[in-house]
Amino acid sequence: MAGSSFIWSQFRRKRLNMAGLATVVLLVLVAVFADFLASRLPIYLHFEGETYWFPNVRDPPALRAWDNDRLEEAFGEDDWAVMPLVPWGPNQDDLSMGGASARPPDGRHPLGTDSVGRDVFAGIVHGTRIALSVGFVAVGLYVLIGIMIGAAAGYFGGIIDSVSSRVIEVMLSFPTFFFILTVQGLLPSTSILQLMVVIGLTRWTDVARLVRAEVLRVTTHDYVMAARATGATDLRIVARHVLPNSLGPVLVAASFGVAGAVLVEAALSFLGVGTNIVTPSWGRILNDARSTNYPWWTTFYPGLALFFTLTAYNVVGEGLRDAIDPRLRGDLG
Repeated sequence: MAGSSFIWSQFRRKRLNMAGLATVVLLVLVAVFADFLASRLPIYLHFEGETYWFPNVRDPPALRAWDNDRLEEAFGEDDWAVMPLVPWGPNQDDLSMGGASARPPDGRHPLGTDSVGRDVFAGIVHGTRIALSVGFVAVGLYVLIGIMIGAAAGYFGGIIDSVSSRVIEVMLSFPTFFFILTVQGLLPSTSILQLMVVIGLTRWTDVARLVRAEVLRVTTHDYVMAARATGATDLRIVARHVLPNSLGPVLVAASFGVAGAVLVEAALSFLGVGTNIVTPSWGRILNDARSTNYPWWTTFYPGLALFFTLTAYNVVGEGLRDAIDPRLRGDLG
């Protein structure tokens, strides 16, 4: 695997790669600061003689019955607040609408509302956190599993390699999405953590195959032979010499994997077997649009967020692939 400075210099040569990376960074910032972009409570509040710092994050018990609209109506002469960009939470209904219906974008709701009066912008912003959480955690889990199984199979060979290869072949015989859909449907309930684990436990096979192939290649190198000759343990050889030089394709696969996990989460939530109904999710917004004959703002904006996210991670993955080893082109896409 090439040095990190060389990889970076190769990666940044293409403007498209940097645009993809900038989009990924922007998405991460949106996910981290979602409560400051859209929340039912202020960022800072001085109300009835009390001062509240970051009630939008902490949700203090004294403010559980309040929201930004009610606070502004109840403000006295000395009360004031610093509001988020959009003063609506992802699960907050706009009671001023007088009934549950999807409302097009206006000054009160920049991207409109869904069928029960929830702000679409707030749902998309907080849905970014859900999407990236699923992507990072699920991919982290299956990369870890794939590295361990692939490294053991490639380094030790024999029965370990045979058994792991047969398991991988069996797993790959099932279409991944429908396999995950079936598992989710059989489980008694749905949650974000459960979805992460299900994706992580069903998508490790590609990483295991990549790591196995790289380990088989690396173990023939002279420095591995020299380490064995000095009496180094297998664990030390794998950890110090084999894995660090086998992870290039894994980084590429992980970038593509985040995009895949985000798409799976959105698809499952759209079908009603992803995250639970109160969890803000792009797929949930799209699912809700079905009950109101698909108003354009409830499909266009979450669809656009999904499109840019998938495109950004795929662009970064392709850029990493070309920077790490151009010979990988076409093998990991």
